[in-house]
Formats: sequence, structure tokens, C-alpha cells
Amino acid sequence: MRRAFLFDLDGTLIDSDPLHFPVFAAMFAERGRQIDHAFYMARIHGRLNAHSFGEAFPGADTAALSDEKEARFRARLGASHPPMPGLPALLGRARRAGLKLAVVTNAPRANAAAMLAATGLDGAFDSVVLAEDCAAGKPDPAPYLEALRRLGVAPHAAVAFEDSPSGLAAAVAAGIHAVGVRSGLTDAALRAAGAAMTIEDFNDPALDALFARQKGHAA
Repeated sequence: MRRAFLFDLDGTLIDSDPLHFPVFAAMFAERGRQIDHAFYMARIHGRLNAHSFGEAFPGADTAALSDEKEARFRARLGASHPPMPGLPALLGRARRAGLKLAVVTNAPRANAAAMLAATGLDGAFDSVVLAEDCAAGKPDPAPYLEALRRLGVAPHAAVAFEDSPSGLAAAVAAGIHAVGVRSGLTDAALRAAGAAMTIEDFNDPALDALFARQKGHAA
């Protein structure tokens, strides 16, 4: 049986919230609204840009705002940025164990490409599934279902790593064992959103249990 690890991108493969938040804060301020980090985590984090901008600025051109926001984000990202601690070693271990690997993200195509290149992860995954490839983005399960389809993996033989409530909701709705990454939210908040367990980063010893779980699905 094929097995897989599926990864969100923002906040999971790369600690990108410190890059995203200042861009959103600046764009909101330019339009007369001041937001803090708590607002960002509650109303923007993990969601599609169009939804966040649409709620905040009714009638605005959300596509144009989204494009501007992501261009500013990519400028902040630059050509090189560290991946989440422990990630390269984890991916190597997963490959040696015979697992399939995929990225499942709401990020636009240009951002996904930029982040994977900046972290040195370009080409490290069997597939990259974008919300724009699917009928709907997270929290809809469509992106995760598409990843399972591409990899030929059953939901119960996959593990999804997510840092946001919307991503966890998508993974759980797809029938996938969901692991919360505590890059921005607490263990309690991630579990409340559907995580079966949480990890600090990819050096967390709790990952041993996930490899044991995946080995159990090899038969």
C-alpha cells in the first residue's frame, strides 16, 4: 500500500507568518484600518486572500489586492529563506521509508514556486497541489483529495501536516490523520481545530510515532 506525508506550505514548511503579517498590516493601514497580530491570526491566517480582503473591504477588487499583497510578500521572502527546523532531515527519512510526498497549499502558484525555491525544496515533492488546481481551496477538502488522487494513496494511509484551522479542517474532512504544527497556534487551538496531535517543528520526537503509524499501513 502506498503511504504519504502531505504538507501545507505557509507556516508548515516555512515560518512565513513573520513575512505575511507586516504586508497585510501595511495594506490595511493604507486603507485606513489598523490590525494587530491577533486579528491576523483570527481573520487572515490560513484563509484565501480574496476572502480576507472581501470581508475587510467590501466592493474592493480583491483579485488586485491579492496580487499586490503576494508581490510584496515575495519581495520580503527574497531568494533564500530557511525551511522549518528539521524539515530536510524529515523529508530524507520519509523518502528512505518509501513514503510519497506532496505539498497541499492555498498559496498562489508564484508564491509556492518562490517559497520552495527559497527554502531549497524545489523538486523535493512528488506533487504540489494548489487551491487554484481544484474546485475550492481549504477549508474545503478538495485540495487534499486531489493530492491523494495524484499520489494513488488512500486517506487512511496519509498524514497531513498543517498549522491553521482551515487547513486542519480540510485534511480531516478528507479523512486524513492531521498533525498540527505549532508555528503560530497552541496545542489546544490546533487540537480544537481537528489535529490528532501536534509538533513544535520537524525535530519533534513525536514524529517517531508517525513513522510507526505509516509503517503499519505498509501491509
